[in-house]
Amino acid sequence: MGVYDSTLTSKGQTTIPAEIREALNLKPGDKIRYVVSGDRVYLRVKNVRLADLAGALGKPPNGASLSIDEIDDAIMDAVAEDDARIVREWHDGSK
Repeated sequence: MGVYDSTLTSKGQTTIPAEIREALNLKPGDKIRYVVSGDRVYLRVKNVRLADLAGALGKPPNGASLSIDEIDDAIMDAVAEDDARIVREWHDGSK
């Protein structure tokens, strides 16, 4: 595990060190999520392409269409599960 330092500007901005950008395959425009847990902050890269999400919600039974509310609920459930998994992994020290 490497430790890297960065400086915060007066506008609240910082530069992610090149080693971290390379290790996480970060590109301009990628989204980064900050997860705050007590006195710790974890970064989560959100650089998934739309094509990578194909089929994430599964197929509705019998080819039925989902309503907007059902799609919203499925997305919110998936995000909540993902966030819980991330926090659990960080607390367990597995990531």
